[in-house]
This record gives sequence, C-alpha cells and structure tokens, in this order.
Amino acid sequence: MPESSDDQSELIRRLGDPACYDHAAGPVRVIETHISHVLLTGEFAYKLKKPLNLGFLDFSSLDKRLAACREEVRLNRRLAPAIYLDVVPITGTPDAPRINGTGEAFEYAVKMRQFPPDATLDRLDAQGGMRARQVEAIATTVARFHLQDCARAGEDSPWGSPEKVWQPVAQNFLQIAPRLEDPADRRQLDALHAWSEAEHARLTPLLAARKRDGFVRECHGDLHLGNLAWVNDQLLVFDCLEFNPELRWIDVMSEVAFAWMDLLQRGHPDWAWLFLNDWLEITGDHAGLALLRYYAVYRALVRAKVAAIRSGQTTGAGHDAALAETRALLKLASTLTRPLPLRLDITHGLSGSGKTTVTRTLMQTPGAIRLRSDVERKRLAGLDALARSGSGVGRQLYATDATRRTYEYLARRAGEILDAGWPVIVDATFTARWQRDLLREAARIRKVEFRIVDFPVPVATLRERIVQRSRSGNDASEADLAVLQHQLDTEEPLAADEQADRVRIDS
Repeated sequence: MPESSDDQSELIRRLGDPACYDHAAGPVRVIETHISHVLLTGEFAYKLKKPLNLGFLDFSSLDKRLAACREEVRLNRRLAPAIYLDVVPITGTPDAPRINGTGEAFEYAVKMRQFPPDATLDRLDAQGGMRARQVEAIATTVARFHLQDCARAGEDSPWGSPEKVWQPVAQNFLQIAPRLEDPADRRQLDALHAWSEAEHARLTPLLAARKRDGFVRECHGDLHLGNLAWVNDQLLVFDCLEFNPELRWIDVMSEVAFAWMDLLQRGHPDWAWLFLNDWLEITGDHAGLALLRYYAVYRALVRAKVAAIRSGQTTGAGHDAALAETRALLKLASTLTRPLPLRLDITHGLSGSGKTTVTRTLMQTPGAIRLRSDVERKRLAGLDALARSGSGVGRQLYATDATRRTYEYLARRAGEILDAGWPVIVDATFTARWQRDLLREAARIRKVEFRIVDFPVPVATLRERIVQRSRSGNDASEADLAVLQHQLDTEEPLAADEQADRVRIDS
C-alpha cells in the first residue's frame, strides 16, 4: 500500500490508464488537493485520500483511509445522494492496479458520479456567470439541510461547548503568527487575537445556551463556493468535511458565517446579505446573529492561515500572491470586528405597494436584516412561509389579538437584532399608529436612527398587483382584495409628527 505521498503519486500515474477501471473510461484527468487526488474518468470520479497525518486529520494508515472514505459517503449522501455512490477497493498491485477489482485491497477510493469540474460556483463566479438565483438556492438548500437533515449534538457530547469552540480559534493565531514577516501584519493579528478572546468571553453564556438548545449540529463543515456547483440548473452541495468531527459538529451559525464571509471576500456584499436574509427567513434563527461576527472573523482567519502556509511553501510570484491574500484576509477579519452603523427602518404601505421588492434591495445594499410580518406571523402559528392559512380579515392569523402579538414580536425581535449589532428593516403594512410607535420605541431605547419608508401607490395599481400575486402563489403574503379593502377602510395615515421620519418611495 502507499506509505507516502510519493508512493501514491506513482499509483495515481498508473491509474491514468483507462484499462484500470471496471467500466469504459476516457482519458483520465487528475485534480490534486492538499489532502486527496481525484481521478476524472468521464462518467465517474474517484477520490483517494493521501497517506498524511496533519494533526487535524490522520490518513496515515489504510484502515484510517477506509474509515474516512466511508464517512465521506455517509455525510455527503445527505445532500448529494445521486453523486456519492460507494467506497470501492483498489486491488492488484501498485504497479498494476484495478479499481473495484477482485482480491485483497491495498487502497480505497470514494466513487462518485462525475460532474463538470468547471461547474463549481467559485469558477462560475470567476467567469462572471453567477447570479442571485444561485445565492438564493444556496440559502434555501442549506436552511432546509440545517432544519431537517443535521443530527443534533447531545448535551453530553463533546462538540460545541464554549471550550471546544475556542480551540480552533486559538489554533489559528498560533499557526498564523510565525508565518507573518511584516510587523504591521503581526500587530493586526495581535489585535484580532485580543478581540476574539474578549468576544469569546462575552459570548460564552450564549455559546453554552446554543449547545443546550440544539443548535450544534452535524453540519457540512466546509461551506464555500468551491464546494458548491450548478449542475443541470440545480444546486449541488458536495465535499462535506469528513476528517475531523470537531470541525463538522458546529453551531449552524458558524456554517452560515463561512458562506457569508466567502461571498464578502469575493466582493459580493449584496449577495452575502441576500444569502443571510434568505437563510434567516426560513430558519428563524435570528438569535444566532449575535454570534455571526465572531464566527465570520474565525472563518476569515482560517482562510488567512491557509494562505499564510502557502506563502511559506512557494517562492517568487506564488509567494507574493499568497502573502497578499493573507493580508487581504487579515484586513477583512479586522473589518468584520467593527460594528455597522445601526438603524431601524419600517415600511408603511398597503398590500401590493411593493414593500417586499424594495426592502429586498435595501437589505442587500447597504445591508440589513429584514423581518417580514407575513413570514413571522406564520412562524408564530407554526406554519411555513408559503403555507396558506385560510385566514381572512379579522379571523385566525389576522384576528386583532394575533395582529397585536405579531407586531409586538416584530418589535421585540428587531430590538434583539439591534442589540446584536445589526441594522434592521421591518417589512409590514404598519397601517395603525400603535404599530409604528412600537418600533419607534425600540429605536428610541437604543438611540438608533429610525425611518418610515413610505409607499404611496394608487389603489387601482394595488388591486392589479394583488390579483397577479395571488395567481402566482409564490409569496408569503395572503392579502387578497378583501384584505386591501379592510386596510383602506381602517388605515391611519402618517401624522404630522411622523413626517420628519418619512422617506418616500416611488414604487
């Protein structure tokens, strides 16, 4: 069996012969990562673990590589069952290997259905081919995965405790520091270390509560654009982190922070906010936002560590590029430590006035967390956002007490998000003065800017839009023409003392 990377490199060379496979194979293409080789044969791909022991992973023996292969298939079938097919033996001899042959195995590989390697979203983005619909698909897929398919860590498990959360954070600083040549870079890293220690101490009670309440789950573990692909007009999520359970059994917000940070690093702050808001809208995990900044800094420093290691392994232009990437990531991490300017915006407009369309833009640029009454009202009732409740004017979800409960919840949740350090937009009709005053008070207590984003739209246009929206059936709003008429009959226009906070939108 291969005992070193050099031995395996010779095996990989031999496996370049299409005759080694138990199926028709075209010219074999090899993709190498720092821990594996992937052989592309046309219809199928085969991944071999390198015989390495890097501390955080150990593939140094055949039995350990076999266990890792089995774990990779188990984990990835949660998200990509049609891609991850089996673990197959490599038999024969290193000089004359056979994939899935007879006899004793001297190596193992994960067998996958091959997809175009250029379909990964990092490459699609580099080519300018990525769009908002891919970001929306990421948010929806990951949210459903977190809610439905991720096992939850028990309270007696070692994963996700405040102490366990800190260990990889601390390791980053130990591993980055010796590789920084510039004193200014080291000072920046020291400041990030101090900030991370202080944040961890501040957040320890929340980290413990999140573990207790089931938010530490068996996640993907390595969620970035390079492990996402767009195949047959659908999102494919692959390459879950199989080699270290500590890096996989994490708070779901740590996973979200990685994808959010990845989009920021690639120059897409609007898509980062879109991803985050769409994920929150499905999961309702706004309480986790208090951890987002801490985890995003950690994820940026993980990537800085990789770049710093690469800078020490290369020379010339490769060294300079890796060092520049390290510095860019240190800068991003430092930027993420700084709170954003806080504000609380609410909308004012009847059903069909375009509030959701406009706030979708505002939540991406300049960026904010959006709360939608249509979604949160249903969440309080235990319903999915697109579920039809069958409620009507003044009944069930839209009864007077349910409406008050919804707006009180929106005010409370908006205050919690502001307290966590994030700007907020609340998308609701706010046709009654008491509703607006609830949110104004939440802003006043916290001394943050308060605005009423007003949507004056002709009634005929409102009626036309509501009819069109009802036919599409793809929006959380259940407002029909009867609801609109009720709003017209009961609306309390903005008073004179509210005009100073008004921002008019021509939608």
